[in-house]
Order: sequence, then C-alpha cells, then structure tokens
Amino acid sequence: MLASNVLLLCLLATVSANKTLSSIATTLADNSATLAFNLYQNMAKDKDIENILISPVVVASSLGLVALGGKSNTASQVKTVLSAASVKDEQLHSGLSELLTEVSNPKARNVTWKISNRFYGPSSVSFVDDFLKSSKKHYNYDHSKINFRDKRSAVKAINDWASKSTDGKLPEVTKDVEKTDGAMIINAMFYKPHWNEQFHHKMVDNRGFLVHRSFTVSVPMMHRTGIYGFLDDTTNKLLVLEMPLAHKMSSLVLIMPYHVESLERVEKLLTRQQLNTWVSAMEQKAVAISLPKVSMEVSHNLQKHLAELGLTEAVDKAKADLSNISGKKDLYLSNVFHASAMEWDTEGNPPDTSIFGTDQLKNPKLFYADHPFVFLVKDNKTNSILFMGRLIRPKGDKMRDEL
Repeated sequence: MLASNVLLLCLLATVSANKTLSSIATTLADNSATLAFNLYQNMAKDKDIENILISPVVVASSLGLVALGGKSNTASQVKTVLSAASVKDEQLHSGLSELLTEVSNPKARNVTWKISNRFYGPSSVSFVDDFLKSSKKHYNYDHSKINFRDKRSAVKAINDWASKSTDGKLPEVTKDVEKTDGAMIINAMFYKPHWNEQFHHKMVDNRGFLVHRSFTVSVPMMHRTGIYGFLDDTTNKLLVLEMPLAHKMSSLVLIMPYHVESLERVEKLLTRQQLNTWVSAMEQKAVAISLPKVSMEVSHNLQKHLAELGLTEAVDKAKADLSNISGKKDLYLSNVFHASAMEWDTEGNPPDTSIFGTDQLKNPKLFYADHPFVFLVKDNKTNSILFMGRLIRPKGDKMRDEL
C-alpha cells in the first residue's frame, strides 16, 4: 500500500512538472519578473533598508487582490504596475492564481514554501460576500477585522498570526502600525531552498562575514565543491553563480562584487536584461562554494514603494475606490506588509559522487560569500522570479577587531 502511494505521488509530481502554463499565466509570469527589478530598484534607494527579501510573484498576487477589490482607476492602476493593461479582469485573477499555484507546489518542486495571506479591514467595515469568496478562490486570502483603538494588542494579534502561520519561523511582521484607519494586506512566508546537491552537514564552521570593512559578524559557513554555472565578470568586477535547487525547476543566482563594498554599484547594473546577459555567459565549471548557513527574517511595508511604481490611488484615502470590498468608498490601502523568513541550510539531494577525485573538480573557482551580495531565486519553468533580495547583515555576533 505504501509503495503504491509513493508511486502515485511521484506520478502526480511528474504530471504537474510537465503541465504547461496557460498563455495568460505565462505572460503574467514574465510581467512579474519585470516588476521584480522595478520594485527592488525602488527599495534599494531607501537608505534605511539593509537586507531586502521580496517575492515578486506574491507581490503580484497581492496587487491582483487590490484589482479584485477596486473599481475604475484604482483597479486599472494595478494592471499598469503589472504591465497587463490589455488583460481582462477574470483572466488577470485566474492567471495570477495559476502562476502562484504552479511555482509553490511542494510535491512537484520538492520545496518548503509556506505562504499565508490576510486582508485586515477596520472593525467598522462590512465585507461583501463576493469579494470574500473570490479572494479566497484566486489568492487564498483570509479576512479579518481589527480594532486599532488598542494598538498594542492589534499589533500583537498581527504578529501572533504571522508566527503561527509560519510555524514560528517569522515571529514578527511589525513593531508598530502608523496608519490605522485603512485596510491592510499582509503576506507571511517561510521559504527553504532544497539544494539539488546537498552541502555536507559536517562541513560547517564559523567564519567572519564582513558587513563593511570595519564591522564583521560571526556566521556559520557551509562549504562544498561541485560543477556549477559560473561567471567571472572582470569588466564589472563581480562573480555570478547559479546553484540548481531540487528537481532543477528553479535555481539560486548569487551576484557578488569581488571585494567588500556598498552594493550600490552592483545594484545600478541590475536589470532584467543584464541578468539574462550574465546567465547566458555562464560556463559549467568546478566551483568551491562557501555560503552562510543563515536564516533571514525580513519584513517590508511596500505601500510607499508600490505607490512610487504607479499604485497611487489605492493608497490615497481621498481617491481610493475599493468599493468591491465593502460596497462603498470607505477604504484605502494603508499598509502592505510583505514579510518572509528564508533559511539556507545544508539539506538537499545526495551529491554526484562520480566526479569526486576526477579532473573535473581540479583547480576549482572560488565563490566565498563572506561579504554583501544580491541573490535571486529564478524559476526555470515559468521564467518568473520567486524571490529577490540582498544579504548585507546576517544574524551573528560582532567579532572583535584583530590587531
């Protein structure tokens, strides 16, 4: 019985892996990748932000929810931000739903990606039944009313929900909520890549990560040598590495300057076209990789950044028309909390031992990630970007200055 169940799961995973996306979902996957770079560049300008971690496909589905609840310009601006002006409403919702279901499928992709979404309205608002049903169907959103008269307990309720829905991996979405008179969108996620070839769990030791030249923190570093897509961009003085994740349906791309520096120079180069140029110029080479074994918990309020990309009406109390949500124009989008926990661990598929001790692994290139870098989780089936971010300051104790 057990063997037949395992076989059935394998068959289901194979069917899902081979299933092609609809043309609308394919278009929206492509558009969400463009959104990834636009949003990242906008956030990178904010001097108050250190680590960045966003899931563009989840942001796209949150925008879909705004379109579902909005009318006239409030709804049409969503399509502008998603470069999807010609897409019909129903196609937009079904396409975004199909895309997110595809890329987060745990069986087909052997991935740990827990996504929880909640829409909070003020306690005075009544939700329209159609909105509740459609937002659950397309975007898997829960709904709740929240009373901000007692702000401390309201913030605690938000954080408790996020922690519970990610099995404690994301303990906090926010310490405070400045605008308490509107609606809130909250994404709470836990993502753990499963390497196509695992790191050896015993090959982990503590090393220094240089946040900047005068500040170093101690982090556990994991090491392995294997054959990977690698590029040494001598013109731009940076290294690019592609590490396949399980089933090779997605991969982690790391972009790191040669030396410790502000990432501003690298980020100015970062466009979709440039990423494609780097990836297409990669060669499969032996690479000795050292990567921080860390978890990142990052929460962003995207309201301001989405407004700067063109979502100006939904976030404006005087102009917002979100009457599909409540039946009247009594709501605006006051907060968009996008919070993720990402864990980099040693776990993955068994390594290819046939190349051990062969000439293939001689004189490996070195990718030693001990200073800030940019990274993307790129989906190879849909060409969407599942996550995009930068690691500037990992968790770790400050190391004493050496004389």
